[in-house]
Amino acid sequence: MDLTTGETIGAILPGLATGLGGLALLFFRRDPDERTLDAITGVTAGIMLAAAIFSLLVPALDQGSLGEVVVGLVAGVAVLAVLDEVVPHIHARYAEPGHADDPNAPAERRAILMLSALTIHNIPEGMAVGLAFAAGGTDVGTATAIAIGVQNIPEGFAAAAPLLASGVSKRRAVAFSFATGAVEPPAALLAAAAVGVIGALLAGGLAFAAGAMLYVVVDELIPESYGHGNERVATLGFTTGFVIMLVLDNALA
Repeated sequence: MDLTTGETIGAILPGLATGLGGLALLFFRRDPDERTLDAITGVTAGIMLAAAIFSLLVPALDQGSLGEVVVGLVAGVAVLAVLDEVVPHIHARYAEPGHADDPNAPAERRAILMLSALTIHNIPEGMAVGLAFAAGGTDVGTATAIAIGVQNIPEGFAAAAPLLASGVSKRRAVAFSFATGAVEPPAALLAAAAVGVIGALLAGGLAFAAGAMLYVVVDELIPESYGHGNERVATLGFTTGFVIMLVLDNALA
C-alpha cells in the first residue's frame, strides 16, 4: 500500500534510533560492564517479544485466518533459521555454534561480520513497522514504530559497546551503531509496498515478521543476556521491556 508522508517518516525513524544508543557511549568514562549489557539486552528482548505478540500477531489474527497466521509465523522462524545458518556472521558477546568469533581477525572484518548478524536481526524489525502501518494505519503503525525505536536505543548501545574492548574508537563505535539500523527503513518500505501489490499477504506478512522476531529473541537475545552469570538482572530487564511495550501498546491503541 502507499503510505502517507507521516507514515513513511514513522517507518524510517525507528532504524535511526540505534544511533542514539551508540551516542550514549560518548558519556561513559569506561567501557560498560557485562552486567549492564545483560540488563540492556534483556530489556530489548522483552520489548521485541511484546511487540511480536501485541503489534503483529494480534492484528494478524484480526486481518486473516488462523491458518494464514500459523503458516506466516512458521515461515518467519524458518527463514531466519536458514539465514542464521548460511550467512557468515558473528555475535559480539557470545559464541554461536558455527559462527565463532576469531579474536585474531582484523578489527574491520570482525565489525563487518557483527554488522551482518545485526542485519539478519533488524530486517524483521523493519518489516514489522512497515506491515503494522499497512495493517492498521497510523494507530497500529505508530505503536509498533515507537516500540521498535525504543528497543533500538539499547540495542544500538549493546551492539557498539563490545567494539570498545577491541580497541575501536568511540567515534567509530557510534558510527557502527548507526549502521546497524540502516537496513530497517528499506525493509519497512518494501514490506508495505509488497502488501500494496498483493493485499492477501497482509496477515501472513504480519505473522512472518512476528515469527522472525521470536526467533531472534529466543535464539540470540536470551542466550546472550543469560550467558554471563547475570540471569536475575537479565530477567528483570526482560520484564521491564515487556511492561514498557505493554504500556505503550495500550496507551497508543
